[in-house]
Amino acid sequence: MQDGVPPHFSCFVTDVLYERFPDAWIGRGGPIPWPPRIPDLSPLDFFSCVGYIKNIVYAEKIRNIQHLQEMITSAIETVTRDMIQKMW
Repeated sequence: MQDGVPPHFSCFVTDVLYERFPDAWIGRGGPIPWPPRIPDLSPLDFFSCVGYIKNIVYAEKIRNIQHLQEMITSAIETVTRDMIQKMW
């Protein structure tokens, strides 16, 4: 995520992003614009990115990208409707 902070928007950083993620990075001046002054994380974002899901995904050392994808998928499959309702 590129949030418009000057060090994150230097020519060096944007060049690396274009090289590694052509037409696929989000940020000021990037191929996918990031809205200025975005709101804080929603409860669902926090739950999935910082809390429950992250703990499951990183419970074991990630071996490669395929393993990471499998861990994310299996972690999301453990989320129940009741958990989401309680989280909101």
